[in-house]
Parts: sequence; C-alpha cells; structure tokens
Amino acid sequence: MMRGWWRGGPVLLVGALVCVLVAVAAGGPRVLERLAGQALDSRLEQAQRAAPGIVHSARLDPQDVRLGAESDLGGDLDRYAQVIENSVPRPLRGAITHDATRVRLPTVRGAGAALSLVYASDAPGPQAYVAGRAPRARGEVVELAVSTRTRDALELRVGQRVPLRAGALQNVDAVARVSGIFRVAGEGRLWREQPVLARPLPGVAGAEASVGALIAPRGAEILQNQADAELTVHWNMRLTLGGAVAARFVDDQGEREFRRAMARYPLSARESTCRSGSYGGKFCVLGVHPATELETATELPDAFEEFGRRWRQATVVISFASASLLGVGLAAVVVTSLLVVRRRLPADRLLRARGASAPGLALGCALGSAPAVALGLGAGCALAAAVPGTSPAYGDGLAVAVLCWLLLPALTWGAVRDGAVVRDRGPGRAGRRLVAEAVVLLLAAGGVFALRARGTEGAAAAEGAGWAAGPDPLLAAVPVLLGLAAVAVLVRCYPWPVRLAARWAGRGRGVVGLIALARAAKEAPERGLALLVLVVTLAGAVFGGLVSGTLAEGRRSAAAWQVGADASFLGAGRDPDMAARLARARGVRETVAVRQLRVDPVSGTDGGRYGISSLIGVDAEQLRAANGSSAAARALRQAGLTGGGGGREIRVLASEGHAGDLLTFTRHGKETRLRVVGPLPEAVERDPALGPVRGATEARQHLLLTDNKDLTAFAAPEFEESALLLYGERLDARALRSLVPRAAPAAATGELRIRTEEQAEADDDGLIAAVESAHAACTALAVLLALLALVLDLLLSAPARGRTAAHLRTLGLGGRATSALHLLQLLPMVLAALAGGVALGLALPALLGPALDLRAFTGGPTAPGRHVDVLFTAALAAGLCVLVAVAVAVETWLGRRRGLGAVLRLGRTDD
Repeated sequence: MMRGWWRGGPVLLVGALVCVLVAVAAGGPRVLERLAGQALDSRLEQAQRAAPGIVHSARLDPQDVRLGAESDLGGDLDRYAQVIENSVPRPLRGAITHDATRVRLPTVRGAGAALSLVYASDAPGPQAYVAGRAPRARGEVVELAVSTRTRDALELRVGQRVPLRAGALQNVDAVARVSGIFRVAGEGRLWREQPVLARPLPGVAGAEASVGALIAPRGAEILQNQADAELTVHWNMRLTLGGAVAARFVDDQGEREFRRAMARYPLSARESTCRSGSYGGKFCVLGVHPATELETATELPDAFEEFGRRWRQATVVISFASASLLGVGLAAVVVTSLLVVRRRLPADRLLRARGASAPGLALGCALGSAPAVALGLGAGCALAAAVPGTSPAYGDGLAVAVLCWLLLPALTWGAVRDGAVVRDRGPGRAGRRLVAEAVVLLLAAGGVFALRARGTEGAAAAEGAGWAAGPDPLLAAVPVLLGLAAVAVLVRCYPWPVRLAARWAGRGRGVVGLIALARAAKEAPERGLALLVLVVTLAGAVFGGLVSGTLAEGRRSAAAWQVGADASFLGAGRDPDMAARLARARGVRETVAVRQLRVDPVSGTDGGRYGISSLIGVDAEQLRAANGSSAAARALRQAGLTGGGGGREIRVLASEGHAGDLLTFTRHGKETRLRVVGPLPEAVERDPALGPVRGATEARQHLLLTDNKDLTAFAAPEFEESALLLYGERLDARALRSLVPRAAPAAATGELRIRTEEQAEADDDGLIAAVESAHAACTALAVLLALLALVLDLLLSAPARGRTAAHLRTLGLGGRATSALHLLQLLPMVLAALAGGVALGLALPALLGPALDLRAFTGGPTAPGRHVDVLFTAALAAGLCVLVAVAVAVETWLGRRRGLGAVLRLGRTDD
C-alpha cells in the first residue's frame, strides 16, 4: 500500500498544486477587489474623520409674514434634511446619511465675551446636562446652554439673564436666558468641529474671550428677525460605504457609477428642495423663510480620484507578488512532474523497447493525470467562489490548470522520445542551452524596456479606463522573466568560484570539501529549477518589503512636508488674530512666517520672459533659530540675505539664473525689480519649511527665495498663500485644535496642520495596509511552495548524492562527514540564490524606473528615498539557511537508515 501511495503521491501532489494555483488565478482578482474596497472605505472614512464629507447649505432671509404667521424652523430644518437624504441616487442609497444640521450666527457681545451662538441637531441630550435643560424650540425668549467650563469662566448660572448686544451680528438688542449647563464628555464630533462650545478661547492683546453657546432654532430665528440678517444653514452628510459595498466601486463600471452618482446628487437635492431654479436669488422657501437653492461642497470625489492614483501604484507591488507566487507554483509543478517522470522512466523505457510510441506514452500520462488535475481545478474554483465579490476569473483558472496538466505529458515525451537519454552530454546540448539563455535574457530586457516605456497603467488606462482594471500580462510576466534571466546568469557565473574553492580544498588532507564542491560546480545547470524558485521567491519578498517600507516612510516624509514644522497655520495672512492666538498657545516655542507670491518676471536686460515663478519669503533668522538644519535658512544666511536689502531691489536666490541677473515684474502699475544674488541650492526645494505654501499651489517653473524683510512693500492680501510655522517639542495638539477645528469642505477659514495628526493618518493608511496584507499573503504562500519545490528537487537529486555518500561510507566516511558533504554540496546553490534574489529584489525599483512612480503614491516634493527592511531580508536569508540545514539533517538521517545495498547497485550508468 505504501508503495502504491508513493507511486500515486506525486500525481496527487500535482492535483493539489493545481488547486492552489487555480484558486490564486481565479480568486486573486476578487481578493484584490476586496482589499481595494477596504482601502477605499478606510480612505473615505479618514477624509470624513474630522469634517463632514458632504455639506449642503442654503442662505435664509428673516421670516416673511406673507408666507405664514407661525414658524417652526426646527421642524422645517428636519424636513429639509429628510428630503435631502431621500434625494441620494440609487447606487449610494443608504450609504449617504444625514449627520447633523448646523446654524452658526455671527458673534454677539454678552457676559463680557464674544458669544458664538450655534444650533446643532446633534447637540448633547438631556443626560449630558448637569443643571437645567436644553433650549426650547418655541417661545419668544432666546435661551442659551453652555458648557461647564464656560459657566466657570463667565460665572453663569441657570436662569441668569444675559444681555446681548451687537457684535459681528448688527442691530441686536435682546436679553437671553441661560437654560442649562451641559458637560462635555469624550471627543464628540460636535466638539471637534465647534471647539468653542466646549471651552472658552482667551482673547488676544486684551480683546474679549470667545465663548460658544447652544441655542434652539427659534432663538436663532428671533435674533435674525431682530437684526434683519441673513443666516446660513448647513446640512452635513456622511458617506459610509463599508468594505463590501466599497468593493462595488473599484472596477471600471463601479468607478463610473460612483462618479455619476456623486455628480448627480447635488442636482437631485437641489431639485427636490426647490423647483423654481433660483440661480442665486431667494426664490425658494424653507417654512416661512425665503431661501436660496442648495449649494453643495464636497471633497469626496477628489479623495476618490486620489485613491485611484495611489491604488494604481499599489497594484504594481501586488501584481509582482502574485506573479512571483504563480511563477514559484508553476516551478513546483515542473519539479513534481519531473519526479513523476523519474519514477516512471524505467517502465516507460521498457514499453518503448516493446514498440510503444513516445506520443502514445505521453497521451497515456495525460489521461492518467487528468482526474487529479480535474479534481484540483474543481477544488480551486470552489475556493475562488467562496471569496465574496464579483464572479471569479474562471478563464484564468482554467488556463493555469491546462498549462499544469500539459507539463507532465510534455516532460514524459521529452524523456522517452527517440534519441533521448537520461543525461544528454552531446555537443548539441551546449548550443541549445546557450540559445535558450540568450532568448531568456532578450525577453527579460525587452519586458523591462517595454514596461518602462509604457508604464504600469497600460494602453487601456491611457485611454481613460478605470484604475481597478484587470491584471496586466506584461506586468505579471516581468518578474518571472527577470528571475529566469538572473538564474541564467547565476548558473553561468557561480560554478567558477566554486571550482576555485574546490581546488583550494584539494590541497588539504580531507576529501569532503573537494568532492562536495566539485559536484556542486558540476551539477550547477541541474539546479536551475531550484535556483529559479529561490530567486523569484526571495526577489518578490525583498521587493515587496522594500516598497512597503519606502511607502510607509514616504508617507511620513510627505506628512512632514505638508506641515513644514511641528504645526503650521495656512491662511495666516487672512486671519492674523488667529495666528496670534496660535503663537501664544501652550507649548509653542518659536514661530516663523512663510509667504508666497506668484510672479511672472522678465529679464531686466533683454526683456526675455523668465517664466512663472513662486517668490517665497521666510523669516530667515527665526527659521534658523527654530530649525538649525533648515536648508532655506542656511542658504539665505550664506548669501547674506537675512537682514533685508532696504533698497529698491528685492534680492533673491533663483533656481535658474546667474548672480547679478536682473528680473522685473509689474505690480499695481509699478515696476518691481528682483536682483539674483546667487543660485538656489537643490536642498532648498526639498526643505519642509516651504512645503505648506508650495503644496497649496501647482508646481511652478522656477523658485525664488528671499527674506520676508524684503517683502514689506506687499500687503497681506497680495500674497497667494501664507503660513505660520509653529515649533515646540511639547506642543499641545488638543489646545491647538480647540483654537482651529478642522474645516468643512469649501470653508474660507484657515487650516491648521499638526504633524502628529498627519503622521497618525499616514500610519493609519488603509492602502498601505492592503499592500502589506496582499504582499504578506503572497509571500507566505510562495515560501511554502518554494519549500515544497526545494524538497522535491532534493528528492530528485537524492539518489545521486546517496550513492556518492554510500561509496564514501565504504571507504570509512563517518556520519558527521556525510552531513558536511551534503551541506557543502548545497551551500553554493543557497548562497547564489541569496545573492541573486536579494540583488534582484533591490534592483527592481531601478529597473522599472518611471513605471513605478512612488511619488504619486506618497506625495511630497520628490520621489521617496528607498528604505530597505534589513531585518526582513536577514530573516529571509536565515530562514533559507535553516531550511537547507533541516534538509541536510533529514537526508543524513535517511542515509543512515538506508542499507548500502539499496544504493550500491550494479549496472547503473546514470551517475
């Protein structure tokens, strides 16, 4: 029974391998789709973490008595919210839901502070009140609810009357009443978006403190009618897809469907709430209030498009991992088929001697293996169908199964054809081998050049196809072709040093080193399959680890570029009061102002156009004090531009030009002169201190750098972008965020960026997690298949090594020496595989060149630097060495149990 199992075992193993490869080929696209869906859902959730994803807004006039005497603004707002939610297109129905309705009045003065009055439908419920109750929706008195911190700061109590006077909201003269005190618990969305409700903000330069209070819709309506002012209502919506639903939108059809739905939704909401087509006028009605039609602001389509660009690059790594897995799996099938052919070879030769034809034997082998392959095909398709998602790629699975099925009869025919011998040492074999190696090298070079020239998106993507298209055949073929090319080079090269080592070992007294190294050099061509398996596996693992580490570090570097310092406030020129508050916040040690102008200068000598440029000014001395390693501060200091020129010319460092060049541009009808005092070092263009202002605009042709002291003639509104960089080792992110919450889409307020928050988002990137998961799964499965292929290859060569060891044992070779013999015989192949696999994995990014654009994945000013995972690479090398050691130990143990008569047989001529 054991002998029958052993004879049929390799064939059943072929069926098991077919099952695995079919499952990977047919179910791989579904797994990739599911990973893309989870990553897309994570990206959309991240985009809506601190601000609503979709904001509908309408401007309301005061109550019009002609529309009705009774007003129920709260009920009207709720009904509008229901209509807006019901207007969601069918593909996103149930995914876009109403989150909150907000009305924020302009500030009024009361209780010795600047009061921001806010109506929020998601305000805390009765359980949050420590005293009193929430403001009533009806009545003629404005009721306020404040937090416990506001109560303590202003010394308020329930029932206290608070006179309200005009502030930003004019013509107000009312008396409000404190109806309740609530406790702020946790990090609720309302407190993140309106931090002034949670705690007061201190005033700047003796100004009044800013505090917030909750009011009812009726209170907002009373103040609006009194001030005869216009109010803006915001209906905040959130898109929550979930991984399974998001997976529907990752193919070409789903991408188009998502874009159409997001483009149609604002129009549908506008038509549902106002059918008059007001075009900016207040011809719509919200209860008894004239209103404009809805205006919609959202950044979700941009986030979706950005995800698509990044996912294209993520599929490069995943495609390489899956292609390497399939290549290793096919190599394992070849090794298994060779083992079957070796076991059947004596019987097949006997049949050939009796008149059987080689095609007939191959056909019989195909028919004999068909049930196992069919069983593997069925099991693989069943596994692929178990993965949730669209229909599996059964065609790809069938193609893989047919290829695996044809390998066994093809190898059988090659072994028993006319003129075939077990080892063909004829002169024609060397020529055929040379031609095959040349073809492999040419194919690998052609594949790399084609991929570099065409890119990873392919022709379909260039014509506008979706970012979640199917697998790229060229992209899938390149890693296997490169692995074959590396093996061809290794097989030619590594026997030379092994022969030299054998000669050196021959000078000693022992024979183990000489025999082992000599046989290792002689059998190098026969180790081609094992080398291919190891090289492709190691190259894929190293390449995936390299890219994953590069992406993670690149995202962190891009986050540092976007922030520029420990924190930064974009729009400081538009809101100098808030910039002053941030500069005085807890933990802020130094502040640096960075400003940018868009200029289009011409040459002051010949009038030639210089090109659209970004003229950036920084506080050089402050930047040097805050960050001594800043390239911009160092360049300005070395050029002597830190004190300001004080003349009619603005002295600049230019990315293009020569010292002494004069550039001019016209501003408000007057000519402004720029004097180039030196070239701009390349390191300045990558200085994170310039990132906030440079990242806010499109890339320009040239960059000009100067000190802010030379830009005093420009008013704050003239600057295209301005930022205040905040430095401090112990910045209080919560205190900073309480001053400037994250802005909703299309908000005109400044933007506060905090490095710890940006880096936390970079570390929580679902796309990188998807790449790492896919890479880890493919690498783990490839390692298992490589282990199987290596063991089978060792079984193929075991009889020859066993006979050699038996001969030496008859001459007195001991057990330890036998183990050393096996180890030294395999060691050169292992070292060659390690060198080739690691080198190929590290060289793949350079070989692919523009086809692997990691900057589009990470962002930032330049492509991210490569980060090699040394620990992971060392672990792979150690694992391979342990594997070989285990194989040697097992083979030595089996050799000790094997009698000499089992291997020393007369009449064998194949060794």
